[in-house]
Order: sequence, then structure tokens, then C-alpha cells
Amino acid sequence: MIGFPLLLIPFAIYNVIAFLMPFDWNTKLYAFRLPSGIVFEPTASDAFIVFSLLMLMFEFIKSTTHGKSLVEHFLGILLAGGAVAEFAMVNPNVVMNQPSAPLQTGNSTFMLFVAICFVDLLAGFAASLRRARRTVVVEQAPFATAPVAAAPAVRAEPAPAPVMRAEPARAEPARAEPTLIEPATHVEPSTEPRPNPFIKVEPAEKIQ
Repeated sequence: MIGFPLLLIPFAIYNVIAFLMPFDWNTKLYAFRLPSGIVFEPTASDAFIVFSLLMLMFEFIKSTTHGKSLVEHFLGILLAGGAVAEFAMVNPNVVMNQPSAPLQTGNSTFMLFVAICFVDLLAGFAASLRRARRTVVVEQAPFATAPVAAAPAVRAEPAPAPVMRAEPARAEPARAEPTLIEPATHVEPSTEPRPNPFIKVEPAEKIQ
């Protein structure tokens, strides 16, 4: 992502006011009565410096979150160099042929803006170097050798005996074997006389 230095916005605003509509930066904008009784009257110069500091804060957030490209660093160098050159060498009153106009560039307001530009330039370089160093450390981290700690002694526990699961016996149904019945043998009646179980006793003769 290629952006531009946010301080270009107040720099452009200042030059538009300085060259197109000469303006007295010491003009009082409002009057505040403080609890101490003192009346505080901020000027246009104070408002411009506060706006420049606000842009500087956003520039810090952008540089620390997304980083800065080489193009942005180059634009920051051009901005700081152009602000210094304008502060030291340019007189808008002579350029616009208005000698009686208020002083626009060689004053404390523009000098503070130049200081803010240099703070932004140096902070951007520092953030980019820190970001690059962090990237190198992260890429080299997997190759770093760390001391290997001794593995704790593992006590061998006897393995539990396997539990035999008794399966219920399956009763086989009794198979009835067929019984061969032999036919009865026919007994022939015996022709022999059967003994008489009764014994016939003859009466004894009478003894004379």
C-alpha cells in the first residue's frame, strides 16, 4: 500500500493561506475564562499547530500498524526539506508584492511545523528499522538451537494381566438317535408235558 505523509495536508493549508490570502496567524479565535480568572485566547497559530500534531499522531499509528514504503519515506524527506527551504529562503510578502502583509513563513509557527516534519521523518525511519529487525528475528527463529533438557526417568509399571472374559457355554440340544426295535421271536409251544404242581398223595393203607 503506497500512501503519502499526512503532514502534507497542514503544509498545503499553510501555503494556500500564505500565498493566496495573507493572514495574520496571531489572530485570536476565541476567549476562554479559566477557573483561575485568567482569560485564555488561542490564536490561529495555536490551532494550526494542534492540527499538525493531530496529523502527526495519525502518521505514527499508520507507520506502526502498516509500516511505510520507500515511496513514503522519500515523500517525507521531500516534505521536510521543502519546509526547511521555504522557512529559510521564501518570503511570500515579496513574492505576492505585499510588503505590508503579515509575516507568513519566517515565524515561530512555521518553525514549529518544520520541527514536527523532522520528528515524523525520524520516527518513520525508526519504526521501519524496528519492523525489519523483527521480521529477520522471526524468520531466523526456527533455526535457533535450544538446549535440550534431560528427559525425566520413566518408571516402568507392570502391565496389567489381560482379563479373560468367560463366554457362556452354549448348550447343544440332545439329538435323539433312532432306536432299532427287533421283532419279537415266535416261541413254538412245547410238546412236552408240563409237571403238575400238585402231588397226589395216596392214602396210607390201614394197618391191621
